[in-house]
Amino acid sequence: MLILLPPSEGKSSPERGRKLNLKTLFGSPDLTDIRTQLIESHQEIDETLCRPAHEIYSGVLYQALAWESLSTAAKKRGSESILIISALMGAIRIDDIIPTYKLKITTSLWKKPLTHLLESLDSDLIIDCRSSTYSGVWTPPHEKTVAIRVFQVKGGTKTVITHMSKKYRGELVRHLLQNSAPRTTQELLAYVKKKFECEFTPSTSKEPSYLDLLIPMD
Repeated sequence: MLILLPPSEGKSSPERGRKLNLKTLFGSPDLTDIRTQLIESHQEIDETLCRPAHEIYSGVLYQALAWESLSTAAKKRGSESILIISALMGAIRIDDIIPTYKLKITTSLWKKPLTHLLESLDSDLIIDCRSSTYSGVWTPPHEKTVAIRVFQVKGGTKTVITHMSKKYRGELVRHLLQNSAPRTTQELLAYVKKKFECEFTPSTSKEPSYLDLLIPMD
């Protein structure tokens, strides 16, 4: 299982932390040159106040994920399966040590190195929770990718949820980490149905599978 997450616009500003070590991050040394280039061009980034990514990212998705309250087994599963697409770092694990930053992603900068790196990963199932802003850096294989969408349902009508979709994606990821990792779309659907009303659309040659979370609105 590979879970792709976006970062969050909201980030904490720790008063204490560790010094950044690019050699310890996911994707080193393949992504180190670009990371170094971006850090050097943004001198406001404090490389001495670094914390785990799950502490730095403080937005709605990460609040719903509530990493610190997960069990040891769930955290282990998350450390092995979650990749966060980052404007500064390209792609990182959820417990990689990173600084606070304010930066918009440059797709053209990251697309080639991330595609090369991520295509080499061995995963039976890819669960794509990224927003459109971060999906352009890599298109995973359609046949083993399930993209997560969120809709509200009111009076029998289904409409897209925008900002609060992050909350439900965070809840979904938390739910998955608390169970054994699904290896197929069928196993994924079975897990998700325990928590959400949902609809599943199989993949085609041009599109991934879609798992739509249906949130009732009274």
